[in-house]
Amino acid sequence: MKHLLRLGDLSEEEIIDILNLADQLKYEKKHGIPHRHLEGKTLGMIFQKSSTRTRVSFEVGMCELGGNAVVLSVGDLQMGRGEPIQDTARVLSRYLDGIMIRTYDQKDLEDLVQYGSIPIINGLTDYAHPCQVLADLMTIREYKDSFKGLKICFIGDGFNMANSLAFGCLKVGSEFVLASPKEYQIKDSVVEELKPYADRFRMTENVLEAAKDADVLITDVWASLGQESEVQKRRQAFRGYQIDDSVLAVAKKDVMIQHCLPAHREEEITTKIFEDHAKEIFDEAENRIHAQKAVLVKLLGNKN
Repeated sequence: MKHLLRLGDLSEEEIIDILNLADQLKYEKKHGIPHRHLEGKTLGMIFQKSSTRTRVSFEVGMCELGGNAVVLSVGDLQMGRGEPIQDTARVLSRYLDGIMIRTYDQKDLEDLVQYGSIPIINGLTDYAHPCQVLADLMTIREYKDSFKGLKICFIGDGFNMANSLAFGCLKVGSEFVLASPKEYQIKDSVVEELKPYADRFRMTENVLEAAKDADVLITDVWASLGQESEVQKRRQAFRGYQIDDSVLAVAKKDVMIQHCLPAHREEEITTKIFEDHAKEIFDEAENRIHAQKAVLVKLLGNKN
Protein backbone atom coordinates (compact mmCIF):
# COMPACT_ATOMS: atom_id res chain seq x y z
CA MET A 1 0.00 0.00 0.00
CA LYS A 2 1.54 3.27 -1.19
CA HIS A 3 -1.48 5.57 -0.71
CA LEU A 4 -5.00 5.47 0.74
CA LEU A 5 -7.28 6.93 -1.88
CA ARG A 6 -10.27 4.56 -1.62
CA LEU A 7 -11.03 1.19 -0.07
CA GLY A 8 -11.70 -0.27 -3.51
CA ASP A 9 -7.92 -0.21 -4.05
CA LEU A 10 -7.20 -2.43 -1.03
CA SER A 11 -7.45 -6.19 -0.68
CA GLU A 12 -9.21 -7.90 2.21
CA GLU A 13 -5.79 -8.80 3.61
CA GLU A 14 -4.63 -5.17 3.51
CA ILE A 15 -7.78 -3.96 5.26
CA ILE A 16 -7.51 -6.61 7.99
CA ASP A 17 -3.81 -5.81 8.41
CA ILE A 18 -4.65 -2.13 9.02
CA LEU A 19 -7.38 -3.08 11.50
CA ASN A 20 -5.05 -5.44 13.38
CA LEU A 21 -2.43 -2.71 13.68
CA ALA A 22 -5.14 -0.25 14.80
CA ASP A 23 -6.15 -2.70 17.55
CA GLN A 24 -2.52 -2.97 18.65
CA LEU A 25 -2.01 0.81 18.70
CA LYS A 26 -5.26 1.27 20.64
CA TYR A 27 -4.13 -1.29 23.21
CA GLU A 28 -0.76 0.43 23.56
CA LYS A 29 -2.41 3.83 23.94
CA LYS A 30 -4.77 2.54 26.64
CA HIS A 31 -1.89 0.93 28.56
CA GLY A 32 0.58 3.80 28.26
CA ILE A 33 2.94 1.88 25.97
CA PRO A 34 4.90 4.31 23.75
CA HIS A 35 4.59 3.73 20.00
CA ARG A 36 6.51 6.59 18.47
CA HIS A 37 6.91 4.99 15.05
CA LEU A 38 7.00 8.31 13.17
CA GLU A 39 9.74 10.24 14.96
CA GLY A 40 10.96 13.00 12.68
CA LYS A 41 8.09 12.59 10.20
CA THR A 42 5.79 15.44 9.16
CA LEU A 43 2.27 15.13 7.75
CA GLY A 44 0.75 17.98 5.75
CA MET A 45 -3.03 18.27 6.16
CA ILE A 46 -4.89 20.14 3.41
CA PHE A 47 -8.46 21.18 4.17
CA GLN A 48 -10.78 22.42 1.45
CA LYS A 49 -13.74 21.29 3.58
CA SER A 50 -14.34 22.05 7.25
CA SER A 51 -13.51 19.34 9.77
CA THR A 52 -13.70 18.41 13.44
CA ARG A 53 -12.92 14.70 13.79
CA THR A 54 -10.60 14.38 10.79
CA ARG A 55 -8.40 17.31 11.77
CA VAL A 56 -8.17 16.52 15.47
CA SER A 57 -7.68 12.77 15.04
CA PHE A 58 -4.93 13.11 12.44
CA GLU A 59 -3.13 15.90 14.29
CA VAL A 60 -3.25 14.15 17.67
CA GLY A 61 -2.45 10.83 16.03
CA MET A 62 0.73 12.18 14.45
CA CYS A 63 1.75 13.66 17.81
CA GLU A 64 1.18 10.34 19.62
CA LEU A 65 3.27 8.59 16.95
CA GLY A 66 6.13 11.03 17.57
CA GLY A 67 5.66 13.04 14.39
CA ASN A 68 4.37 16.48 13.48
CA ALA A 69 1.36 17.78 11.56
CA VAL A 70 1.11 20.98 9.54
CA VAL A 71 -2.43 22.24 8.91
CA LEU A 72 -3.01 23.95 5.55
CA SER A 73 -6.30 25.55 4.57
CA VAL A 74 -7.05 26.71 1.04
CA GLY A 75 -6.32 30.24 2.19
CA ASP A 76 -2.84 29.18 3.28
CA LEU A 77 -1.91 27.67 -0.08
CA GLN A 78 -1.13 29.21 -3.44
CA MET A 79 -3.55 26.57 -4.82
CA GLY A 80 -6.26 28.92 -3.61
CA ARG A 81 -4.77 31.64 -5.80
CA GLY A 82 -4.48 29.57 -8.93
CA GLU A 83 -1.23 27.62 -8.54
CA PRO A 84 -1.61 24.30 -10.41
CA ILE A 85 -1.99 21.32 -8.08
CA GLN A 86 0.91 19.59 -9.83
CA ASP A 87 3.26 22.37 -8.72
CA THR A 88 1.93 22.24 -5.16
CA ALA A 89 2.39 18.46 -5.12
CA ARG A 90 6.01 18.69 -6.23
CA VAL A 91 6.87 21.41 -3.74
CA LEU A 92 5.18 19.77 -0.76
CA SER A 93 6.87 16.47 -1.61
CA ARG A 94 10.19 18.22 -0.88
CA TYR A 95 9.01 19.36 2.56
CA LEU A 96 6.70 16.65 3.90
CA ASP A 97 6.62 12.89 4.43
CA GLY A 98 2.94 12.54 3.57
CA ILE A 99 -0.23 14.50 2.74
CA MET A 100 -3.76 14.03 4.05
CA ILE A 101 -6.28 16.00 2.00
CA ARG A 102 -9.97 16.67 2.66
CA THR A 103 -11.46 18.02 -0.55
CA TYR A 104 -14.33 17.75 -3.00
CA ASP A 105 -12.94 16.13 -6.12
CA GLN A 106 -11.33 12.68 -6.05
CA LYS A 107 -9.18 13.83 -8.99
CA ASP A 108 -7.32 16.19 -6.64
CA LEU A 109 -5.93 13.12 -4.85
CA GLU A 110 -5.05 11.44 -8.11
CA ASP A 111 -3.18 14.58 -9.25
CA LEU A 112 -1.25 14.69 -5.98
CA VAL A 113 -0.25 11.05 -6.51
CA GLN A 114 0.70 11.64 -10.15
CA TYR A 115 2.87 14.70 -9.55
CA GLY A 116 4.04 14.17 -5.98
CA SER A 117 6.41 11.60 -4.55
CA ILE A 118 5.02 11.01 -1.05
CA PRO A 119 2.05 9.03 0.34
CA ILE A 120 -1.40 10.62 -0.11
CA ILE A 121 -4.31 9.91 2.27
CA ASN A 122 -7.95 10.61 1.49
CA GLY A 123 -9.43 12.51 4.44
CA LEU A 124 -12.78 12.81 2.58
CA THR A 125 -13.88 13.50 -0.97
CA ASP A 126 -17.26 13.48 -2.65
CA TYR A 127 -16.43 9.97 -3.86
CA ALA A 128 -14.97 8.24 -0.80
CA HIS A 129 -14.36 8.39 2.95
CA PRO A 130 -11.99 5.46 3.58
CA CYS A 131 -10.64 6.57 6.96
CA GLN A 132 -14.14 6.76 8.43
CA VAL A 133 -15.06 3.32 7.14
CA LEU A 134 -11.86 1.78 8.53
CA ALA A 135 -12.95 3.15 11.93
CA ASP A 136 -16.45 1.74 11.33
CA LEU A 137 -15.06 -1.70 10.52
CA MET A 138 -12.77 -1.58 13.54
CA THR A 139 -15.74 -0.81 15.79
CA ILE A 140 -17.97 -3.45 14.21
CA ARG A 141 -15.31 -6.10 14.79
CA GLU A 142 -14.92 -5.00 18.41
CA TYR A 143 -18.65 -5.57 19.00
CA LYS A 144 -19.30 -8.49 16.66
CA ASP A 145 -15.91 -10.29 16.72
CA SER A 146 -16.01 -11.21 13.03
CA PHE A 147 -17.27 -9.79 9.73
CA LYS A 148 -18.25 -13.06 8.13
CA GLY A 149 -21.99 -13.53 7.83
CA LEU A 150 -22.91 -10.06 9.10
CA LYS A 151 -25.65 -8.08 7.41
CA ILE A 152 -24.68 -4.41 7.39
CA CYS A 153 -27.33 -1.92 6.34
CA PHE A 154 -26.70 1.71 5.44
CA ILE A 155 -29.74 3.99 5.38
CA GLY A 156 -29.03 7.22 3.56
CA ASP A 157 -27.41 8.81 0.55
CA GLY A 158 -25.47 6.64 -1.92
CA PHE A 159 -22.60 9.12 -1.72
CA ASN A 160 -19.06 8.93 -0.32
CA MET A 161 -19.92 6.98 2.84
CA ALA A 162 -22.06 4.46 0.96
CA ASN A 163 -19.32 3.95 -1.66
CA SER A 164 -16.65 3.29 0.96
CA LEU A 165 -18.90 1.15 3.14
CA ALA A 166 -19.87 -0.99 0.17
CA PHE A 167 -16.25 -1.75 -0.73
CA GLY A 168 -15.13 -2.13 2.89
CA CYS A 169 -17.96 -4.37 4.08
CA LEU A 170 -17.99 -6.55 0.99
CA LYS A 171 -14.24 -7.03 0.87
CA VAL A 172 -14.14 -8.33 4.46
CA GLY A 173 -16.96 -10.82 3.86
CA SER A 174 -20.12 -9.10 5.07
CA GLU A 175 -23.41 -8.52 3.28
CA PHE A 176 -24.06 -4.86 2.46
CA VAL A 177 -27.50 -3.38 1.77
CA LEU A 178 -28.20 0.27 0.92
CA ALA A 179 -31.63 1.79 1.58
CA SER A 180 -31.95 5.03 -0.37
CA PRO A 181 -34.36 6.84 -2.67
CA LYS A 182 -33.80 5.72 -6.27
CA GLU A 183 -32.21 8.97 -7.43
CA TYR A 184 -29.73 8.92 -4.51
CA GLN A 185 -28.47 5.37 -4.83
CA ILE A 186 -24.86 4.42 -5.59
CA LYS A 187 -23.83 5.45 -9.10
CA ASP A 188 -23.74 2.88 -11.89
CA SER A 189 -19.96 3.21 -12.32
CA VAL A 190 -19.41 2.14 -8.71
CA VAL A 191 -22.02 -0.63 -8.94
CA GLU A 192 -20.10 -1.98 -11.92
CA GLU A 193 -16.95 -2.24 -9.77
CA LEU A 194 -18.95 -4.07 -7.10
CA LYS A 195 -20.11 -6.81 -9.48
CA PRO A 196 -17.69 -9.41 -8.05
CA TYR A 197 -19.67 -9.15 -4.78
CA ALA A 198 -23.14 -9.16 -6.37
CA ASP A 199 -24.31 -12.08 -4.21
CA ARG A 200 -23.80 -9.98 -1.05
CA PHE A 201 -24.72 -6.49 -2.32
CA ARG A 202 -28.19 -4.98 -2.72
CA MET A 203 -29.84 -1.59 -3.05
CA THR A 204 -33.49 -0.91 -2.32
CA GLU A 205 -35.88 1.96 -1.72
CA ASN A 206 -37.58 -0.07 1.03
CA VAL A 207 -36.06 0.77 4.42
CA LEU A 208 -37.69 -2.07 6.36
CA GLU A 209 -36.68 -4.63 3.75
CA ALA A 210 -33.08 -3.41 3.95
CA ALA A 211 -33.02 -3.39 7.76
CA LYS A 212 -34.64 -6.82 8.21
CA ASP A 213 -32.36 -9.04 10.33
CA ALA A 214 -29.53 -6.48 10.10
CA ASP A 215 -26.62 -6.93 12.51
CA VAL A 216 -25.45 -3.34 12.01
CA LEU A 217 -27.40 -0.22 11.03
CA ILE A 218 -25.45 2.78 9.78
CA THR A 219 -26.62 6.24 8.82
CA ASP A 220 -25.26 9.69 8.00
CA VAL A 221 -26.58 13.20 7.44
CA TRP A 222 -28.88 13.67 4.45
CA ALA A 223 -26.90 16.64 3.09
CA SER A 224 -23.11 16.37 3.08
CA LEU A 225 -20.55 19.17 2.87
CA GLY A 226 -21.03 20.96 -0.43
CA GLN A 227 -24.72 20.02 -0.62
CA GLU A 228 -26.02 22.74 1.69
CA SER A 229 -28.10 24.32 -1.09
CA GLU A 230 -30.03 21.04 -1.43
CA VAL A 231 -31.05 20.69 2.22
CA GLN A 232 -34.77 21.23 1.73
CA LYS A 233 -34.88 19.02 -1.37
CA ARG A 234 -33.06 16.24 0.47
CA ARG A 235 -35.25 16.49 3.55
CA GLN A 236 -38.22 15.87 1.29
CA ALA A 237 -36.54 13.01 -0.60
CA PHE A 238 -35.25 11.23 2.52
CA ARG A 239 -38.42 11.53 4.57
CA GLY A 240 -38.97 8.02 5.92
CA TYR A 241 -35.29 7.07 5.66
CA GLN A 242 -34.74 7.41 9.39
CA ILE A 243 -33.47 4.93 11.93
CA ASP A 244 -36.51 4.85 14.20
CA ASP A 245 -38.40 2.28 16.28
CA SER A 246 -39.97 0.64 13.22
CA VAL A 247 -36.52 0.02 11.73
CA LEU A 248 -35.13 -1.35 15.00
CA ALA A 249 -38.14 -3.66 15.28
CA VAL A 250 -37.15 -5.59 12.13
CA ALA A 251 -33.38 -5.64 12.78
CA LYS A 252 -31.73 -8.21 15.03
CA LYS A 253 -32.27 -7.70 18.75
CA ASP A 254 -28.56 -7.07 19.35
CA VAL A 255 -28.22 -4.68 16.40
CA MET A 256 -25.52 -2.05 16.74
CA ILE A 257 -25.83 1.51 15.41
CA GLN A 258 -23.10 3.53 13.74
CA HIS A 259 -23.12 7.20 12.70
CA CYS A 260 -20.01 8.97 11.40
CA LEU A 261 -21.17 12.30 12.91
CA PRO A 262 -22.16 15.08 13.06
CA ALA A 263 -25.68 13.79 13.74
CA HIS A 264 -28.91 15.63 13.03
CA ARG A 265 -31.21 14.09 15.61
CA GLU A 266 -34.81 13.57 14.48
CA GLU A 267 -33.72 13.61 10.83
CA GLU A 268 -31.65 10.54 9.93
CA ILE A 269 -31.97 9.06 13.44
CA THR A 270 -34.24 9.63 16.42
CA THR A 271 -32.81 11.20 19.55
CA LYS A 272 -33.81 8.20 21.66
CA ILE A 273 -32.07 5.64 19.45
CA PHE A 274 -28.99 7.82 19.12
CA GLU A 275 -28.66 8.13 22.90
CA ASP A 276 -29.45 4.46 23.50
CA HIS A 277 -26.57 3.54 21.17
CA ALA A 278 -24.29 6.44 22.03
CA LYS A 279 -21.52 4.19 23.37
CA GLU A 280 -21.21 2.39 20.02
CA ILE A 281 -21.31 5.67 18.11
CA PHE A 282 -18.66 7.38 20.21
CA ASP A 283 -16.49 4.25 20.27
CA GLU A 284 -16.66 4.59 16.49
CA ALA A 285 -15.64 8.25 16.72
CA GLU A 286 -12.70 7.39 18.99
CA ASN A 287 -11.57 4.66 16.65
CA ARG A 288 -10.94 7.23 13.93
CA ILE A 289 -7.69 8.10 15.68
CA HIS A 290 -6.56 4.48 16.09
CA ALA A 291 -7.44 3.46 12.53
CA GLN A 292 -5.76 6.54 11.08
CA LYS A 293 -2.65 6.01 13.16
CA ALA A 294 -2.43 2.53 11.66
CA VAL A 295 -2.69 4.03 8.15
CA LEU A 296 -0.03 6.59 8.99
CA VAL A 297 2.35 3.95 10.29
CA LYS A 298 1.75 1.78 7.22
CA LEU A 299 2.40 4.64 4.82
CA LEU A 300 4.98 6.80 6.58
CA GLY A 301 6.70 4.25 8.82
CA ASN A 302 8.34 0.90 8.41
CA LYS A 303 5.28 -1.40 8.64
CA ASN A 304 4.57 -1.77 4.92
